[in-house]
Formats: sequence, structure tokens, C-alpha cells
Amino acid sequence: MNNLSTLRQDLRPMVELCGDSVRRIREERGLTQLYVANVVGVTTDTISRWENNRYPSIKRANALLLAEALDADLEQLVQPEEPIASDETIEEAAVENRASGNRTRVVIGVSILLVLIVILVVLLQPQAQPSPPMVVAHRDLPHYAAPKAILPVILHLDEELVGKGFILREKFPVGWQLKEANPPPSSLDNLQGMARWIIKPGETRKLIVYVLHVAAPQGPDSATVAFHGEIVLKGDSNNQPSVIAGVDTVQVAPYIWADQNGDNQVDDAEMLDASDVVDTMQGVHLNWNLLEKIWDAGGYLWDPEQKTFTPKHPPTGSTLLYDTPPYGLSRAIAGGSIN
Repeated sequence: MNNLSTLRQDLRPMVELCGDSVRRIREERGLTQLYVANVVGVTTDTISRWENNRYPSIKRANALLLAEALDADLEQLVQPEEPIASDETIEEAAVENRASGNRTRVVIGVSILLVLIVILVVLLQPQAQPSPPMVVAHRDLPHYAAPKAILPVILHLDEELVGKGFILREKFPVGWQLKEANPPPSSLDNLQGMARWIIKPGETRKLIVYVLHVAAPQGPDSATVAFHGEIVLKGDSNNQPSVIAGVDTVQVAPYIWADQNGDNQVDDAEMLDASDVVDTMQGVHLNWNLLEKIWDAGGYLWDPEQKTFTPKHPPTGSTLLYDTPPYGLSRAIAGGSIN
């Protein structure tokens, strides 16, 4: 094994020279740098550089010549060699490296598996569903809206809103016109069909009512249109608008708004409901006189050319339940009508 180590050292083309050892041995021998340089075949400057470790690595052939000039063994002039591992040691190191690599791969594999398990657990956990928007207002709409006629809309504000500040946004069908409202909207865009009300804290309002002028449908005579509204409360930390629930669609058809079943009549029950609507919608104008005439006549006709309703008397022999209108039904809302 020592022979193998020596052979390996002998085959190395470069050696690490120990400059201090070279100077010490040269001075012990009483030799000059010029003499050593001539024997080795280099300049005195090179010898000086070797002794000052400025050229620590030199060719093995020069090192052998230097040893001959100094009458010393090569091992005395070079830096101590690191022990060269034996074949068995090399093999053992290789085995250890392979084992270490295997352990590293196992650790990496286990780590990846754990990460995948964590991701899978997170994905399989039930996701928290966002809480549904709070409902703090309800909308009342008639069943039908006739083209070029009017449509009353009532927004009932819940008790929770009384005294609080909020903004109410109401979106109605594009092309329809908001004619009147109580209270008047703070902002109105009839082109886009949007009205906004700003209610300040301290106001005890329970209703917002408004009247729309219905546009003629672009397509068929009958169409369903939608409304949408929301409320933003002042100081709401969630910053999530509350929706306006209730009725959100109306059918555009040639029936007056008080005719709930579309039979071209306004019967007693429908007239009572219409009376409640009129009482509720204080501050806006509805054509109550026309409703009274239709109710007295027992029915009505729709004039598609004029876009108006005409009272129609019932057939001969039919009777009404009331000889006189029920209490409170003869009132007309001041301010005229919108047809």
C-alpha cells in the first residue's frame, strides 16, 4: 500500500515547495543562490522567489534538481503531503456517499409527500361560504306595466334602517323615466335607469316611493323587465351592500297597474289594494279618477294606438257589488294624473 502511495506521489507533475526549508538547507550547506541557480538551470531571481514562497508550486523535475543542488531529499523541500486515501478507504467513502445520497433522496421524497398531504387537506376542507347579503328593504311592484302608462313603486325600509344614515341605489329598466318620487332622489340618471337617495342619520323614514313612465317595448308587446336595488349603510365595517328584496320583475303588457290578474277588470279586491297603494304613495300623483271610472264600468279596453285605457261598461243585466264606492275610494290624489 505504501508503494502505491509513493507511486501516486511520484506521478504528480507539480509539487508544493516549502520556501523556508529551501532557504534554511541552502544556508546550512553554505551555498549561494547563484550556485543553486546554475545547478538547477534557472536564474537567481527564481531561486529567491522559491525561497520567499512567491512560486509555491513548481515542476517536479525542477524540484528534483533543486534537491540535488542542496544535497537533500525531495521530501525535505516540499510541503507535507496530505495523506492519500487507500483503495479501501476510497471504496468506503464511495459507499458512504451513496448511502448519504440515498438518505437525502428519502428525506426529499418524504418532504414532498408531506407538502402534498398538507395541500390536499387544505383543498378538502370545506370552504367558508360568504355570508348572504343582509336584507333591510323590500320592494312592491304591480304585476303589469302598460307601455306609455305609469307604474307605482314602493320601497319599504325595515325598522333596522330607521334613524340610520344610508345610500339607497335603485336600478330600473333602461328607457323608463322616473317622473316623481317622495322623497326626491339625490341623484337621478334616467338614461341609464338609476336613482340614488341619501338618507341622513336621524331621519325616521320608513318608505321611499316613486312613479315611473313605462317605455314601449322594443320587441314584442309583452316582455319581463327587472329591477335591482341595494343599500349601503353608513359606518358599515363590512362594506357590503344590503340588497332590496321583494318583487324585482314586472310584465310589460296592456293591463292597467291595478289589474293584478290581467282580466281587463279592476274588481273590488283589486280596488281595495289600489286604494292602499294610493294611501301609501303620498307626495306623488296617480290617476285615481281613471281607476274609479274603470271600477264603475266593470272593465276597460286598451287602445294600442293612443296607448291609453278606456273604461268599458259591463253587459246589460250585470250588477256591481257596491251601489256606492267603499269608504275612502272616491278620493283623488291632488295634482292631476300621468297617463
